Amino acid sequence: MRRKTGSDSVLDRQLLSVSRDGIVIFLMERGTLRGCLLHGTYMVNQMRANHDLGSLETLVLGHAYIAAGLLSSQLKGQDRMALSISCSGPAKGFTVECSAEGEVRGYLKQEPIPAADLVDGFDIHDLFGEGVLSVTRYLQDAKHPFMGRVSLEYGSPAEDLAHYFVVSEQTPTAFNLSVKFDDTGRVLGAGGLFVQAMPNAEEETLGRMEDCVQDLPSIGGLFADGLSRSEIVQEHLSDFQPVVIGERRVDFFCPCSKERFARFLAALPAYEFDDIRENGPFPLVTTCLNCNTEYAFSRDEFALLESER
Repeated sequence: MRRKTGSDSVLDRQLLSVSRDGIVIFLMERGTLRGCLLHGTYMVNQMRANHDLGSLETLVLGHAYIAAGLLSSQLKGQDRMALSISCSGPAKGFTVECSAEGEVRGYLKQEPIPAADLVDGFDIHDLFGEGVLSVTRYLQDAKHPFMGRVSLEYGSPAEDLAHYFVVSEQTPTAFNLSVKFDDTGRVLGAGGLFVQAMPNAEEETLGRMEDCVQDLPSIGGLFADGLSRSEIVQEHLSDFQPVVIGERRVDFFCPCSKERFARFLAALPAYEFDDIRENGPFPLVTTCLNCNTEYAFSRDEFALLESER
C-alpha cells in the first residue's frame, strides 16, 4: 500500500491540535457493560486521500471504517472480520475489513455516490434503501469463516449494526459513528462508540445506556475540539462509572504490494495471460480496491511473470 498525501495546509495545522488515533476499552456499571471508544481522525483523512473521495463519499465510507475499527476490539491473534452492506440506495453499499491489530481497509461499491438522486435535506438514511448487512469472522483456528446477515432496517450503519448484534448474536448493542466536517468539507474529527451488554446487565441499565449513546454530542466534533479518548469517556459516560481496562491501535492499512499483484497476474488463465502479453495495454496498471493503490507493469516486467506460471 502507498499512502497518498494531500496539500491542505489548513487541515494539516488542525490535525496538529488533535490527539493521535486509537481505541480505549472500558467497563461500566460494575462490569455489566463493555465499551470501546475510537478516535479515527487520521484514519479517515488518510482513507479519503487514498480513495480521492468527496465529502459525501467520505461520510459513508468513514462511518464504515469507524465501525470496522470498533469491531476490531473483539478480535485477537490473526483473527479478521469483514463488514459489508449491499443495498438498493444510491450508495449501493461498501465492504470493509479489520484485523486484530486494528488495521482497517475497504471500499465503496458506488463512487461517486449520485447525490442528485436524493431529495433536498437528505441524511445518511437516504443513501441505503433496502438491502443486507453481513458480518464475516475469519478466526485463526477455525476451518471456515462464520457469517451472519440481517436485512437493513434503518438505513444507518450504526443502527443496523446494533440490530445485527441483537438478531444474530442475541447481544444488546449500541453504536455511535461520527465524522465532523467544517464548512469547506474538511474532516476535522472522526470517531465512534461501541457498547455491548454483558450477560448480567439489567434491562433498566440497557435502556439508560442506549439513550446516552444516542444523545451524545458529535464524537467527531469532540475530537475536533481537542478532547482525548479518556476525557470523552470520563466526561460523557460518568454516570455509568467507566473503568478503562486497555487500549489498542487503529490505522488505515492494506497489505497489498506489487509482488502480490504479480502473483495474481501470473495465475491468470493461459488465454488471458497470452492475450495481455501480445496485445497489452502497457504499462498494465492494476489497482487495489481496498486502498486504491496502483501498481504498473511494463511489457518486460509482465513477460518475466511467465517463469512463475
